[in-house]
Amino acid sequence: MTRDPRIDDYIAKAASFAQPILTHARALVHQALPEAEETIKWGMPHFTVGGKNVVGLAAFKAHASVVIHREERTGDGMGALGKLTSLADLPPDSELIARFQSRPAALATQRPKAAPKAELPIPPAFAAALDAAPAARAAFDGFAPSHRREYIEWITQAKREETQAKRIAQAVEWLSEGRKRNWKYEKC
Repeated sequence: MTRDPRIDDYIAKAASFAQPILTHARALVHQALPEAEETIKWGMPHFTVGGKNVVGLAAFKAHASVVIHREERTGDGMGALGKLTSLADLPPDSELIARFQSRPAALATQRPKAAPKAELPIPPAFAAALDAAPAARAAFDGFAPSHRREYIEWITQAKREETQAKRIAQAVEWLSEGRKRNWKYEKC
């Protein structure tokens, strides 16, 4: 497993009481799951196996947490181990290693992700409007299928032709600016 320098930075910036907890838990994850990959998710160090979250680490002002994904939370704070303020709060290494090793198998038995939705056909009037505006067409074609779907559904759900025409004009304007359908609700 290669070490992610962002996790080194995260641990270095953590409170002094949390650094040994995070460092020790990280070492145990390396020992228990040599195939795991390090990354940062939700602003915290995480370890993934096969793309699935297995263990997460977090440091707060007064405590640290070790999150074992899909394990039932039993104590105070985030994660199954509760609020950790020293290495003594951690369970024995052998127990923690066994808990880490049990997670990939448990995650593998979960149901698989649903198949992606089929692409919706582009209404002819919308396709013609996109072809007349190359910047809008380029933005639309560059979007993820879910974002293209949002535009198509918005346009096709209009009951009246006038409403559909207004939505097509609005869509072309927004797409020419590179905006997604729900751009107003995105964080700046």
